[in-house]
Amino acid sequence: MNQTYEQCQAYMKDLSALSGAMGLLGWDQETMMPKKATEARSEQISALAGVLHERATAKQLGDWLHELRANSSELSADEQPCVREWLRDYEKSVKIPPELAKELAKTTSLSQHAWAEARKKSDFAAFAPWLKKVVDLKRQQADALGYEGVRYDALLDNYEPRMTVKELDPIIEGVRQGLVPIVAAIHESKKKITNVLITKKYPEAQQEKLCREVVVAMGLDGDMSRMDRSTHPFCGGTHATDVRITTRFSEKWLPAALYGAIHEAGHGLYEQGVDPKYYGTPLAESISLGIHESQSRLWENLVGRSEPFSRYLFPKLKKYFPSVVRSANAQKFYEAINTVKPSFIRVEADEVTYNLHVVLRYEIERALIGGDIQVKELPGVWNDKMQTYFGIRPKKDADGVMQDVHWSAGLFGYFPTYLLGNLYAAQWWEKIQKKIPDLNQQIAKGKFLVLREWLRENIHRHGRRYSASELVERVTGKSLTAEPFLAYLHAKYGNLYGIKL
Repeated sequence: MNQTYEQCQAYMKDLSALSGAMGLLGWDQETMMPKKATEARSEQISALAGVLHERATAKQLGDWLHELRANSSELSADEQPCVREWLRDYEKSVKIPPELAKELAKTTSLSQHAWAEARKKSDFAAFAPWLKKVVDLKRQQADALGYEGVRYDALLDNYEPRMTVKELDPIIEGVRQGLVPIVAAIHESKKKITNVLITKKYPEAQQEKLCREVVVAMGLDGDMSRMDRSTHPFCGGTHATDVRITTRFSEKWLPAALYGAIHEAGHGLYEQGVDPKYYGTPLAESISLGIHESQSRLWENLVGRSEPFSRYLFPKLKKYFPSVVRSANAQKFYEAINTVKPSFIRVEADEVTYNLHVVLRYEIERALIGGDIQVKELPGVWNDKMQTYFGIRPKKDADGVMQDVHWSAGLFGYFPTYLLGNLYAAQWWEKIQKKIPDLNQQIAKGKFLVLREWLRENIHRHGRRYSASELVERVTGKSLTAEPFLAYLHAKYGNLYGIKL
């Protein structure tokens, strides 16, 4: 091994360990931290962010990386992509002033607490000053990073590397145009299905047992993960051997916990699916959040909302909730979990209208970062767009502009990856069904490990060796397109609602 590379690798492994400690602080803040620890935790996160930024921008690290790039022909096939990605990260990090990095970490930590408290009271006015601070800091971050198109490009690149608004806009518009006739046809269908079955009372304790049983069946290694509760479901942790997923419970809405757990377990499987020999390098990190999201959306929707999965799950519902589902069957559950109906809450939306929730957020946050919308205008803008896209209007901000944690955490540029995740997932699924012809029979029997291994082999184990676009081309033989996703929706919901799409 090249001596300079060896020094660089050791340095970056330590940096990865420090990042893991930061991840643990964030996880604890959302799950177990005492309420009155908020201020102290924000100081801890800010201090550690300063240390991380200092180490990530050290001149010695830059010297090593530039030397390695200049002599890249001497590097192995594994070392070359590591140097490429380390250098890309380094060149972005050195553009951020240390004071800005620390202030962002501290402010977003405090902002998330302010959001959680204000959301309980549906009090946007109480949260607005914090959000304004976050938006101002994110604009500063974008300007420091630089961009060729629009300011939002710099933030989008943090989550979907190498993608720009110029490339993303036609994708999102294509999905939006494709969804409009589907939603309209479902609305006009004479066949009506109902979600009443999943709105009955499901005791939390039994829901938790069901969730744990399902994520274990999916293949999430319990010795390298744990599941807890949080205001907003997420997947975090410190390392591939320490994956933390959370979900939230509602006794009158079974999907909140169950599909939240399945979704986050999909993320966890990606984290656990990397090759252990590459820990501490980009080859054990995810390519993009769109690709990461494709894993959670694949498990949540393409598997979890499928007819075969309903046949697997229903006996478990009878075991845990015998009196609730006594007069139902697997088909009724399948219909209930796939009822298409406009709703206020993104994470509880059906898989058709869900994408319009993402379009709404993308349009708003892009305009917010660009200065075309001010924070004080957000509730009105949000509610108007809900009326336009869904025909409904939130009566309180907790069901509208305050429902997601992302903006309080400074995650601008994140929302589009949810829609991209659906597109990637559908494209993987098209390929998977050809490679695993008896997949539906396996799912119906609760046998998920062949699917998990296919995903590990074809997606997880590559880490950042390839860009997202390169991986899609490599795995499916074509560039990312909305066609498989729209075709999937046409087939599934055409059959469910007895309509021709």
